[in-house]
Amino acid sequence: MLRMPVMVVLCLVIGACSRQPVIDEGMMRFEGPMPADLSGSWERNYVRDDEVSGVLNQLYYQLARTSPDQRYSGNAGMPTLSQDDMNSVLALARLAELITRPHVLTISQNEHEISIEREDDFAILCAFYDGVAKGTESDYGTEICGWDGEQLVSNLVLAEGLQITHRFTVSEDGTQLRAVTTVSSSTSRVPFTLRRFYTKFERLPPTFNCIETLSMKRVCSTGELVP
Repeated sequence: MLRMPVMVVLCLVIGACSRQPVIDEGMMRFEGPMPADLSGSWERNYVRDDEVSGVLNQLYYQLARTSPDQRYSGNAGMPTLSQDDMNSVLALARLAELITRPHVLTISQNEHEISIEREDDFAILCAFYDGVAKGTESDYGTEICGWDGEQLVSNLVLAEGLQITHRFTVSEDGTQLRAVTTVSSSTSRVPFTLRRFYTKFERLPPTFNCIETLSMKRVCSTGELVP
């Protein structure tokens, strides 16, 4: 389940979010096998990831240019941004960075379910039965998944109003994974989106093999053990 410190930050900083539909009825249905196979172990490729500061700068400029109360600084007539807008976007940026911090994703997939395990965070669970996505209820809110073509979309709406959307896309050769996370809130005129990139890897077997014995209880070794 989601760790309490993260949950507290999400609730206190963001507030209520806009409830625009992210997954429509068509995205919740598909025929035949799932459109893409995301299963495997995935490790962050930090070189390709979005820089939070770069995305922030783009949003600051976008908000300043579209502000109904434009004021201009002395720097070549560049528009300035209100303190409220700056604070709201910065809060979204911090949360998006927090949500996307896991270094490794472990994805399990069968004909009915997809489970995305994340280090130090709750798993994203997508359930599909008879070709229709089923919502998952938890203590924190409702999560629903869908397919936008070959892209898996997960949308989580928390009871406090925060809306978090993940979009997962796997490369044609199955070795690269892109995860696009968007955090939205009614306290901000724009959502904040971060892209994270992952490379598939094979997990090494455990260093120690262990067995339970009647006489010695638990025995471990770096080699093969025979009971």
